[in-house]
Amino acid sequence: MSETTVRPGQEHYVAPLEETPLAAVDAVDESAPSTSLWGDAWKRLRKRPLFIVPCVIILALAVVALFPSWFTSQDPRFVDLASALQGPSSEHPLGVTRAGTDVYARVVHGARASIAVGLLTTIVVVVVGGVVGALAGFFGGWLDAVLSRVADIFFALPLILGAIVLLQTLNSRNVFTVALTLSLFGWPQVARIMRGAVLQVRGNEYVTAAKSLGMGRMATLVRHVVPNALGPVIVVATISLGTFIAAEATLSYLGLGLPQTIVSWGGDIANAQRSLRTDPWVLLWPSIGLSLTVLSFLMLGDALRDALDPKGRTR
Repeated sequence: MSETTVRPGQEHYVAPLEETPLAAVDAVDESAPSTSLWGDAWKRLRKRPLFIVPCVIILALAVVALFPSWFTSQDPRFVDLASALQGPSSEHPLGVTRAGTDVYARVVHGARASIAVGLLTTIVVVVVGGVVGALAGFFGGWLDAVLSRVADIFFALPLILGAIVLLQTLNSRNVFTVALTLSLFGWPQVARIMRGAVLQVRGNEYVTAAKSLGMGRMATLVRHVVPNALGPVIVVATISLGTFIAAEATLSYLGLGLPQTIVSWGGDIANAQRSLRTDPWVLLWPSIGLSLTVLSFLMLGDALRDALDPKGRTR
């Protein structure tokens, strides 16, 4: 039954709750699956060719890098000077280098070293830069000032130039030393991104609720702040992986990266430059492998950025 409340000069009508549509409007479908940032991102990504195409290429490259013997039985170090600079044939599908090695075998085996350096460098950069940025952004104060200044010092050093100077002082170079050298000059960017993301997240309601319930600051950082601040870091890490692969190739091209005993795309490009005018196909194939890998990670990073950053998403 309706109820009328009389006030001086005005009447208020209050309808019964069962006669209003509020219950239907406020109803919540409890059977529906819960949504999250990552769930929404996956729904958007799985429908985008910009995400699917690089994923397929990267998966194929990963299989090639892990199991090169599935794709070629040739030894990439076997030398046959009699067939040097021979064109494509049934025995050598992509031809032979000036040194008498099979181009196809070296392209296939070169994927392992290049991708390994990029992957190891990215892991170290994300761990070191993520920890430094999270601590600086969440705790602030003197810790933020100290860590930020240290990051600024390394950030001011160019990646390639710093790696060149440091690698010249090493007696032996391998995948691990090159990856650690690139990591030394690459972590400040991730630290800055993580610090900015943590500064945005730490003021949210669920962080305040966790503190009010008695959760420690470190537990709050690990359980609530870091998982919700990883989106920009993942995007930067994906793009940086391609950058680090290109950096390794640059160092190997200059003779300061991986030694000649390790098959890599950068080293093959350096060796093929002498045949650029007469036999450009020797340079073409490792360059295609390197460019395709770097481009795939850049495309994947762009797709992840659009999915994980609603504010900056292109419409």
